Amino acid sequence: MKYYIIAGEASGDLHGANLIKELKNLEAEASIRCWGGDKMKAAGGEVVKHIKDLAFMGFFEVLKHLGTILNNIKFCKQDILSFQPDVVILIDYPGFNFRLFKFLKLHRFKVFYYISPQIWAWRTSRVYQVKEYVDRMFVIFPFEKEFYEKYGVQVDFVGHPLLDELKQREVANRATEKLIALLPGSRKQEIASLLPEYLKVMDDFPEYQFVITGLSNVGETYYRQIMGNSRCELVMDRTYEVLSKATAAIVTSGTATLETALHNVPEVICYKGSWISYFIAHLVIDKSIGFICIVNLICKRKVVEELIQGQVNKKRLREELKKLLAPEERQKMLTDYADLQSRLGNAGASRRAAELMRNYLKDEK
Repeated sequence: MKYYIIAGEASGDLHGANLIKELKNLEAEASIRCWGGDKMKAAGGEVVKHIKDLAFMGFFEVLKHLGTILNNIKFCKQDILSFQPDVVILIDYPGFNFRLFKFLKLHRFKVFYYISPQIWAWRTSRVYQVKEYVDRMFVIFPFEKEFYEKYGVQVDFVGHPLLDELKQREVANRATEKLIALLPGSRKQEIASLLPEYLKVMDDFPEYQFVITGLSNVGETYYRQIMGNSRCELVMDRTYEVLSKATAAIVTSGTATLETALHNVPEVICYKGSWISYFIAHLVIDKSIGFICIVNLICKRKVVEELIQGQVNKKRLREELKKLLAPEERQKMLTDYADLQSRLGNAGASRRAAELMRNYLKDEK
């Protein structure tokens, strides 16, 4: 089989890599061409565009880089036509992937979507595009299956692939440790906006070591420029290692919030975009959802505190960190984390997704 996989962010690179490994286990001779990062390349995919050149955050930022994005789309279409895959597998990254829909249908390529974009939270009307252009969805949260079935979309719930990453790791309550993890995000724009705020609280917790989890696709120099002479430590590409030792964490909204929860690390969640981006997002987001953090969305209640825009400041961050370090608050959050894990199902998501995809393709042939 020939697979063309498109991921545009660090989380997509991780999930894409696990999917590639399982596809290769099922069919050693599978030919896999992809847009992704170092993890997908290491798993056996031929990476033609790297995620370090693809991650643009927010409406204003997308407009600013629109020329680059349009050129990438043009190249992608030509590359798919040249490769002629049996299936195109899209991984999240809706701002780019949705722009391929009409082209893929016009040329009669089969389309699988793995890791659903959060259209159930904002711009719900996009579900009709999914129904028209996507042959099958493979979702990682149980409520996503309910959402898509309501609109008549062909969908499978496979479970969350992060459980595969963590099943071999010992996750415990580390209240006696003295380490606070700072996870500032995977895009330069959000790191520049949020990391300076995170660093401001260090002086209020002198007995704790603060550690930034950096990503090589962002570049160590970029973090160093923001850190200045801060006493904070920077650790590159070892997020899980840091979380395995952390007492608490300040985390930028995204996949990292779930990774932190699955490591049993009490956390406070932050989101801050440009005011134009935030204003537009506020207009289109489904107000009935109530949360931005996936941990709260899965549990259908507030498990972790969400600080948004102007709320991300030294005073609020200090208050929330003090709560997370208090024994009673820690224990309450850890109990909620146990409920979270029970809702996510069992490990083996990547394997299930690969088997289903391959079986659907074999049946058609």
